[in-house]
Amino acid sequence: MSALTVDTPVSTATVATAGHRGRGPRRTKERLPWGSPLVYFIALVVIALMLAPVLYIIIGGFRSNSQITVDPAGWPDPWNAQNYLNVLTGPQFWRQVINSIIAAGATTAGVVALGLMASYVIARYPFRGRGALYALFAAGLMFPITVAITPLYIVIRDLGLMNSLAGIILPQIAFALPTTIIILVPFLRAIPDEIQEAAFIDGCSRLGFFWRMVLPLSVPGVITVGILAFIGSWNSYLLPLFILNNEASFTLPLGVQAFSSQYSVDTAKVLAFTSLSMLPALLFFSLFERRIVGGLTGAVKG
Repeated sequence: MSALTVDTPVSTATVATAGHRGRGPRRTKERLPWGSPLVYFIALVVIALMLAPVLYIIIGGFRSNSQITVDPAGWPDPWNAQNYLNVLTGPQFWRQVINSIIAAGATTAGVVALGLMASYVIARYPFRGRGALYALFAAGLMFPITVAITPLYIVIRDLGLMNSLAGIILPQIAFALPTTIIILVPFLRAIPDEIQEAAFIDGCSRLGFFWRMVLPLSVPGVITVGILAFIGSWNSYLLPLFILNNEASFTLPLGVQAFSSQYSVDTAKVLAFTSLSMLPALLFFSLFERRIVGGLTGAVKG
């Protein structure tokens, strides 16, 4: 006698639930909350306050002096690019651009080279006084160039470096080294000791390990300190103001001050010159912003 088979109705929900249990918990996409609208409003206000002066200077270069006098906050009517053309076709602007490039490039090269070598010794070599040496460089962050401008002027004068780009390059390298070492030391400390031991076993010298392993692994930090040194040198004003007295050796920040004094009655042309002077630094910083943030993040993690 065969057993009776009773067909019990099974709902699709039960099957779906059973199948779901068999496959494991279902993953749901979690959306991040948008946050408070007040935070976005405050952020927009801060951005507007930061961008408004920059946009005013750039747009003001397309206006005439009469338009600025009649309506200082108005739009150009019509738009006139003659002010920018006069600045770009003049020799004064390009001479100062070349001086700024030379000063910023030499400063960046010196900061990267000296900072990387000093950071490598502090990070990878145990010796007596290593912590004190690192603390000494960290203490250098508390003494900006503004504090030492008077004795620095006397030293540069005694060395015979007045009215020369070398007189501003060497101090800029010295005052940029503390920040460079503070950023690079964590990068170099994060390199595993096993890599160094394996390189020495393969016959690699200390100098070869530095060139073949340390440099490629510390590229994010090197790029970060290089960008910071370049922008800091490009925007430097106080040191060139004390050291450079010859107009032929002026950098862009000092050239803006001299140009505004020379053409004080031509406001539109001064705005055009100022906007062209600050655009390279803005573009350079905007292009490498992620590099800077990524390098600083790596330094903090290290």
